Amino acid sequence: MARSTLVPNSLRYIEQVARSGSIQRAARELNIAASAINRQIIQVEQSLGTRLFDRVPSGMRLTPAGDALVTLERKWQSDERRVATQLQQLHGINQGHLRLVAMDSHVNGCLPPLVLRTAQQHPGISLEIEITTTDAAVASLVGGTADLAAAYNLLPRRDLQVLWSDVLPFGCVVAPTHPLARQTEASLQEVASYPIALQSRSLMIRRYLDARHGWLFTEGQKVVEMNSLQLVKLLAASGHYAAFTSELDAAAELISGALVFLPVRDPNVEPQTVSVAIDARRSLPKVGQIVADELAAILVEELATIRARRGQRTLR
Repeated sequence: MARSTLVPNSLRYIEQVARSGSIQRAARELNIAASAINRQIIQVEQSLGTRLFDRVPSGMRLTPAGDALVTLERKWQSDERRVATQLQQLHGINQGHLRLVAMDSHVNGCLPPLVLRTAQQHPGISLEIEITTTDAAVASLVGGTADLAAAYNLLPRRDLQVLWSDVLPFGCVVAPTHPLARQTEASLQEVASYPIALQSRSLMIRRYLDARHGWLFTEGQKVVEMNSLQLVKLLAASGHYAAFTSELDAAAELISGALVFLPVRDPNVEPQTVSVAIDARRSLPKVGQIVADELAAILVEELATIRARRGQRTLR
């Protein structure tokens, strides 16, 4: 990506020091003398009347004031990329940079085909993808550091615009050898009678379970908790655990047959959602619409494949 022309050098240097952890490393990465970076930091600190970094033995650590300035720099960088994209499109060029935030489960699902299709069909569009949680994805969108989000269970907000969404039945995944795999659906009580691989509270689906079905995790239940979706799926695939999740969380494994999805049969269970969203306060550039449309199309294809496979299994 071209060097920034609108963001002051001093802010770029501060952001790089924060990213690198030291002035020396930042100097090497920017190919600039360390003394020049240090001088710029000191000048900004003197101008603002506050320290931006604490000098510690391990390097440079941001102060709260420094963190605020780095957040501002990253937002300006994002705004500059957005403006550059819009200017290119005024000349009829489908070219630009798009920052996408997505969920961990999308790594083995929609993201690889999205990257490949974008590269093949729209080589002028560059993608920057960050894997995060729903809460962090929303913060990135409304904070101006992301252009597009693919997220689960987005709550209605005036500053979010949902471009596409679909409902995901709440359920569990088990290995084909698991006793529950002989069924086409299961109740919460049936699933809870087996050991459960449980996602951590950083994820929306776990917080939903805690709030609505906390009895599942009372003392004595055979539960193992982790913050890795990949580990949850591996444990489920072992045949020893069930895992509460949605279809898209285990898309690749459901399509390959490594896991089986069972909708949970319970009148009090709420479905999940998957959405593609943007900041409602900003206009979406053409390249953003191109990527959003492609992403939604891939998610539609993925869900259709998963559900067709489940339908074939039900008929057997």
